[in-house]
Amino acid sequence: MKRIDTYYFLGIGGIGMSALARYFATKGMRVIGYDRTISPLTETLEAEGIQVQYDEGLEIVKALDKEATIVVRTPAVPEDMPVYMWLKEQGFTIMKRAEVLGTVTREARALCVAGTHGKTTTSTMLAHILHQSHIGTNAFLGGIANNYGTNLLLDDSDNVVVEADEFDRSFHHLTPYISVITSMDPDHLDIYGTEEAYRESFAKYASLVKKALVVKHSLQFTVDNLQARVYTYAVDEKADFYGDNIRVANGEIRFDFHTPEQSVEDVQLGVPVWVNVENSVAAMAVAWLMGATAEELREGMKSFSGVYRRFNIHVNTPEVAYVDDYAHHPMELKASIESVRKLYPDRYVIGVFQPHLFSRTRDFADDFAEVLSSLDEVALLPIYPAREEPIDGVTSEWLMRKVGEMRSVKRALVLPEILAKYLRERVKNCVAKGENCVVITMGAGDIDRQVNKITKSLTL
Repeated sequence: MKRIDTYYFLGIGGIGMSALARYFATKGMRVIGYDRTISPLTETLEAEGIQVQYDEGLEIVKALDKEATIVVRTPAVPEDMPVYMWLKEQGFTIMKRAEVLGTVTREARALCVAGTHGKTTTSTMLAHILHQSHIGTNAFLGGIANNYGTNLLLDDSDNVVVEADEFDRSFHHLTPYISVITSMDPDHLDIYGTEEAYRESFAKYASLVKKALVVKHSLQFTVDNLQARVYTYAVDEKADFYGDNIRVANGEIRFDFHTPEQSVEDVQLGVPVWVNVENSVAAMAVAWLMGATAEELREGMKSFSGVYRRFNIHVNTPEVAYVDDYAHHPMELKASIESVRKLYPDRYVIGVFQPHLFSRTRDFADDFAEVLSSLDEVALLPIYPAREEPIDGVTSEWLMRKVGEMRSVKRALVLPEILAKYLRERVKNCVAKGENCVVITMGAGDIDRQVNKITKSLTL
């Protein structure tokens, strides 16, 4: 049997796929991949020496040695994609990303963060705390850590921080040593079918955790064959781990962190966003269980500079602020908008949302409409389809009508190519009327490609 020396990634431009690609490249493997479009991430991979193809030709894959190659596939790649079909027909070993990640982490102490919301920020916080502490860790992250400019951290530690993705039940391939569960608000109903099935999937995942399970205090679910000790965490209420005495002043957020054995006073958030108080409590809980000291916890949180597209502030002047966030589920939008309101009280808030997936828009239309109607002004981009075909009647126009039924808020349908210009005019109008305003862009599609243009347009 030949030794595996090549990995071919179908969908290499995805954030999780690219981390694995980088990992195998650092191990001396030959790494090649396909992605549909050129992006800053694929360009970075190419600069690091990884070959990326953007067409669906077979020349590259026909040159691969079947016995020495593993094909790693993301579910975003359709079944009828020519390269995938050919690899399948030829009998190549094809594995899901989660399966490969599971094999990589099986022999390590896997510190996993699961949940509908907050897992990328929380796992990146945890990785940063441990990386700068005496403990150390490797990490496969679901976003680009601003502290390091990458989604992959490597050191000599036996620990590895992993974002445990519930999509397609991927997290069932993991063997968590310690895990956080941040939330279980139903999502991916195109995969799971029912809310009950979604929650059952989390219960199955929880049964895989070996040492400790850190669960948000309000979550209730039954786990058969539970192996781990269960801890709870919360904000402004007692739990095994909790944060209280929250102070917001001078652009800073500080609070006290409590463990079952000690209190860590005056923790300062490096990214002063309200929702990050809860995320940081979860991250510090795991770090404390791993042996991080009080000072390491304080320093880790203070020096944490966030994750790309997780409530990143791009413009911050007395007249206008601009925030970009990955939020794409109604509860995520709600948290982002509430954070903006708390951070910038009494400002006029213009929200831009790119719905992600026709099925998610259909399944949560009323919830999206309710949350978006809480803004002072709403702009919607066309739905980003990702892996899906259109669903009859499910459009941004349809969603916008629902927003109007909730509340008579100013609203507009805007194409991505004119978004920056549109926002500049809206902000200029606000400022002319003597109103200070905030713009927040939200969505998990390709809205991020407009961020630089918007930033430039709002630098008045």
